[in-house]
Amino acid sequence: MGKVVIIGQGYVGLPLAIRAVEAGDDVVGLDVDTDRIKALGAGLSFVEDISDERLARALETGRYRPTDDYADAAGFDTCAITVPTPLTDGVPDISHIEHAAIAIAPYLRPGCTVILESTTYPGTTEQVLRPLLEHASGLRTPDDFHLGYSPERIDPGNPTWHLENTPKLVSGIDASSLAATRAFYERFVERTVPVSAPRTAELTKLFENTFRHINIALVNELAIVANQLGVDVREAIGAAATKPFGFMAFDPGPGVGGHCLPIDPSYLSWQVKREVGQRFRFIELANDVNEGMPRYVVQRLAAGLNTRFKPVNGSRVLLLGLAYKSNVGDLRESPARAVAELLVDLGADVRAVEPHALPRDVGNLGPVTLVDLTAAEVAAADAVVLLTDHDDFDYALVEEHAQYIFDTRNRCQGRVVERL
Repeated sequence: MGKVVIIGQGYVGLPLAIRAVEAGDDVVGLDVDTDRIKALGAGLSFVEDISDERLARALETGRYRPTDDYADAAGFDTCAITVPTPLTDGVPDISHIEHAAIAIAPYLRPGCTVILESTTYPGTTEQVLRPLLEHASGLRTPDDFHLGYSPERIDPGNPTWHLENTPKLVSGIDASSLAATRAFYERFVERTVPVSAPRTAELTKLFENTFRHINIALVNELAIVANQLGVDVREAIGAAATKPFGFMAFDPGPGVGGHCLPIDPSYLSWQVKREVGQRFRFIELANDVNEGMPRYVVQRLAAGLNTRFKPVNGSRVLLLGLAYKSNVGDLRESPARAVAELLVDLGADVRAVEPHALPRDVGNLGPVTLVDLTAAEVAAADAVVLLTDHDDFDYALVEEHAQYIFDTRNRCQGRVVERL
């Protein structure tokens, strides 16, 4: 048992913090968002994988302390950095990692361990994080402290795979750092998978998401072509999935979103171009296809309205789901948001149902009106667009009362349904 600091209390950091508490550690949950810290201190979780009840139990132990004060990190044994790594103007932005490193460095002490979990390009742990920690602390690794990288593999809302049972990749800058990193996670995950160096673990994480990104782009483009050919793309995918080898099914949709797919592959593409001097053409093509899907959805919707003698301008459109995936409230990089913005620009009266997101987040979409899913709302809409297939939507109600449904997720049935 020891003192653990988790920097970042979001979709990655909060589950890690709570799991460490459950394993018996004293945990300081650091985050620069003061509103988030206040909510966590009051027992209110915004992460679907951590219920208010589970958060309350962690608080009741007295071993979980959410805070925005780095001084509370003093005397820590292990620190995990789980801060965001967005793209800014198409370029990897690791400023949150840099700020976290500078802020935690004064509290390093001999024998402690620092682990980076944030997704980033190969070399970040050793070439960026290491010198920042050493310069600000006066200590050296591996002689004075351990340094490792263990990429997060969180899939919010997944009922089967979660932190405990998802194999955890671990690495360190030397054998002792790898051992310390592995020992930390082995206390509360079922399996750790060691790799030879942080650069390998960093690349592995990017490869995992690039694989998904490219295959989703492939099936999205297939959906466009299949529609033009008059073929049911989902029937074709389902038939292909009966092959017991050499095939993995992916589903088409309105685009990709969240903290991984729209961002992580570009970290790899950017670094390959910077260090190797060549383009990663598969990633560039996948970006082009997936980023174009929201516009394609709007084009198909406009065509569907046109056959009903209605222009987009002035039509009332009800969007079902704004989050980037089902059963979560995360709106980051969501293709549904892009669809909403395009429809607003075309003059549509856009309403949206999003039971999982905070109203303040939806409010950032400007003239989009957040409503409840009722028979009256559905009946009043010229078109209902299913963008995120939350399980708690009443699909029977939608099918009964809608005039026209454009379904990007293959959840609706009936004569008024048109599928992506």
